Amino acid sequence: VHDEELLENETLTDAESFITQLMRSDLKADVFTFSQRLPHTTPKFSYSKEWDNFAVIPITTYSDWFKNRIESSVQRAIRKAAKTGIEIRVTQLDDEFIQGIVNINDDTPIRQGRTFWHFHKSFDEVKHEHLTYAERNIFLGAYLQGELIGYIRMVRVGRVASVIQLLTMTKHYDKRPANALIAKAVEVCDQKGMSHLMYCNYVYKDPKSSLTEFKKRSGFEQALLPRYYIPLTLKGKIALKLGLHRGLAGQIPEPLIRLFLRIRGFWYGRKLKSVKETA
Repeated sequence: VHDEELLENETLTDAESFITQLMRSDLKADVFTFSQRLPHTTPKFSYSKEWDNFAVIPITTYSDWFKNRIESSVQRAIRKAAKTGIEIRVTQLDDEFIQGIVNINDDTPIRQGRTFWHFHKSFDEVKHEHLTYAERNIFLGAYLQGELIGYIRMVRVGRVASVIQLLTMTKHYDKRPANALIAKAVEVCDQKGMSHLMYCNYVYKDPKSSLTEFKKRSGFEQALLPRYYIPLTLKGKIALKLGLHRGLAGQIPEPLIRLFLRIRGFWYGRKLKSVKETA
């Protein structure tokens, strides 16, 4: 189900009936998969399942989050962002903001140790992407002397605010705009009565990745939600039995994946350094 986690209602209310209709239809699919939503972490169905992991902050109050849920290093980073002149504010998706996003996208061709696929996207492409879920979007901008240097895009899904993009300019990393943006996101969630702030996965292939560490220090917790896999054909049954639904990466031992990721990050780091030296 495309963008399943951003749909306003439960993916399925009558799973058995829907799956029966799928099997009788002409749809050329071998496996159907769907997941439960927060706050429903206990499995509701008896289908074959695995566990999706998400990074979430249960929203109590901003004060509770700041005083009790985050590490002291993050508290200092948030204060530092304010002292260096960074201002975080809720903003609208107008042409000026979109151009600011374009500038952030073009800040570097490599992020998180791999090619950044938003690099050099046109103004119209960026605008089109950010207009989806227009009535449920919340945009936060990090400004330094009037210039947009970072932003968060959240989509409201019931009482959950889901972060689908957080980007900052690398040249301003030392001013900690990312920490300030997360802090503002928690504050906005508190003000709007949201139950959770969700930020994609908690653990990726490498549990010690810098992104996982950033989320952990920022008060995110791991939430496990059941994902169901239902074979629709004999081919689907065989695929599930062999674990092919996890893709090629799912067949590779995790230590090898972590080694590959480190090698990839090193290679892209060298590539980025070479680009900067020749610029």
